[in-house]
Parts: sequence; structure tokens; C-alpha cells
Amino acid sequence: MNDRGRVGLGLRRGLLDALEGEDAPLDFLELAPENWLELGGRDARRLRALAARFALKAHGLSLSLGGFAPLDLDFVGQVARFLDAFGIDDYSEHLSWCADDGQLYELLPMPFSAEAVEHVAARVRRVQALTGRRLALENISYYASLGGELDEPQFIAAVLDAADCELLLDVNNVYVNGRNHGYDPRAFIDALPAARVRGFHIAGHRRGDDGVCVDTHGEAVAPAVWELYAYACRRFGARPTLLERDSALPPFAELCAELDTIRRLQAASA
Repeated sequence: MNDRGRVGLGLRRGLLDALEGEDAPLDFLELAPENWLELGGRDARRLRALAARFALKAHGLSLSLGGFAPLDLDFVGQVARFLDAFGIDDYSEHLSWCADDGQLYELLPMPFSAEAVEHVAARVRRVQALTGRRLALENISYYASLGGELDEPQFIAAVLDAADCELLLDVNNVYVNGRNHGYDPRAFIDALPAARVRGFHIAGHRRGDDGVCVDTHGEAVAPAVWELYAYACRRFGARPTLLERDSALPPFAELCAELDTIRRLQAASA
């Protein structure tokens, strides 16, 4: 992998002014293609200007790879043309479903079963063929388990193998799920196939009074998640890492400080 150790930030419109006005300490921006497909005028010019300064990666929200509604092939074609137009090779999505008779606007879990492995892998292979890109799938946070004969790391590894795709490891999601479902996040990370890990996501969460952790992307990264990220870097190497912040955006300097922490932990794992 030629971009080990790189650091990125999720592209949100609320960050545009700061990104355009400062020498941001990052190497790439990640965007949700759904939010930028119909660009025109000033927004298109701003995105092209950022693409001239930073590498762009795409992280989709609505393919519903685990769903039973037919794949929206027109939408996949739109995404492929957008990726081509901006020269984006790195395309990722979620190992989940989010649509049935329309979008549900939530990333929902799948059963960890051999049947589900074959179902989602076939859909991933179809998307890869249509886009000409190898997908990376992100492990999601979830608040109810649908069961199945596999555990989650076995399920993830089986999907990656059957689809011949890669893993975008969300470290915060591993931590949140470990707290909520009572498993050891480090053991979860140890069980994943190292050769399939393309990169990491890291984000903040909120812990409620009832002890339930909620993946919000609206807080600073928690100390325990930084510790788990450092562990993942030691386990898999310093892979490209994205800091996700979707709401309650802090002053840009605070995001830059978190980006610096990512670089420091990457360097420490070398």
C-alpha cells in the first residue's frame, strides 16, 4: 500500500471555509458521493479546487449491500461516473443494509450467517464490476444482534474473502460494539485478516446514563478509542486513517489537534 500512514478528514460543507483558508495538516479528504453527485456552479468549483490540493476518497452511505431490494444500478452508474470525473480510486461502503422500499436513513446490521455472506458478497462483486474499483467495507456499529452461526469477525472475513474486497476498519465502532455487546475489542481486532485492511476510521461517541455507547461522530475521540487505535496500528501497521466528525463541529484547530494525534500514534507504531 503506497499511502501508509496518511491522515484524512471527512469533507463536510461546514468545513469548507476552513479547508480553503488554511494549510490543513492532512493528506486526503473523504466524501459521501451521494452528497456531491448533482454538483454545479460554486459547489463544483470548490470541490475541484480541493481536489487539486488533497487526494479524494469516497465513502458511500446508501448502496444497501446487505439488503434484499434490488441494487439500484442507475445509482451505481452515477457514482461510477462521479468517481471517474474526480479521479477517485478509493471507494468504500458499509457492511450493512439501509433500504427496502426506499431509503431507511439508518445503517442496519445483518445476520452473521453463511447465507448472508453469499448474499452480500454477490452484490459487492456486482458493484465492483460496474465501478471498476475494489470496494472496502466498513464494520458498522449496531445496537441489536440478529444472530447467526458465525461470530462477527468470522462473518467479516468470510465476506471479504467471498467478494475479494477489503476492510475499512472503524475503530470507534469496534469499541462501541464491544462495550454494548460485552466482547473484548482487542480480541475482535486480532481476529480480523490483516491482509484485507485498507485503512481506519476513528470518531467520537457518547455514553449515556444507562451505559449504552452511541456512535455519534459528534464528540472528540475518547481516550479509550485512541488506545484501541494505537493497538490496531501495532497489529496492522499505520494504515491511512480518517477522522470523522459529522456534527457539533468544533473550531478547526481542535480537529487539527486530533489529526496530529493520529500522526503521532502512527509514528509510534512503526
